[in-house]
Amino acid sequence: MSGEEVVAPVAETTPAPALGEAMDLMTALQIVLRKSLAHGGLARGLHEGAKVIEKHAAQLCVLAEDCNQPDYVKLVKALCADHNVSLLTVPSAKTLGEWAGVSIMYS
Repeated sequence: MSGEEVVAPVAETTPAPALGEAMDLMTALQIVLRKSLAHGGLARGLHEGAKVIEKHAAQLCVLAEDCNQPDYVKLVKALCADHNVSLLTVPSAKTLGEWAGVSIMYS
């Protein structure tokens, strides 16, 4: 052991607005998702999300508007409505994946 401290690289993030400064919904959602991920409170995907919603443990559900699976969208909306879970939509699945810490690789 050399006694040197190893500093982990810090990921580039968008700075949060200063206190009292106006914030739009997407910026607030990004901050909430980042904090939820850091504290282990984020369920990702249909299977994980459905389990949490059915246990009445979900506070918020986020769905991408560009989802091309109509059955998926119908199921998520119905689950949220049945269990009184708030549903937010974001324009892009890719952006939502980045905010939720999902690395997506396309070939």
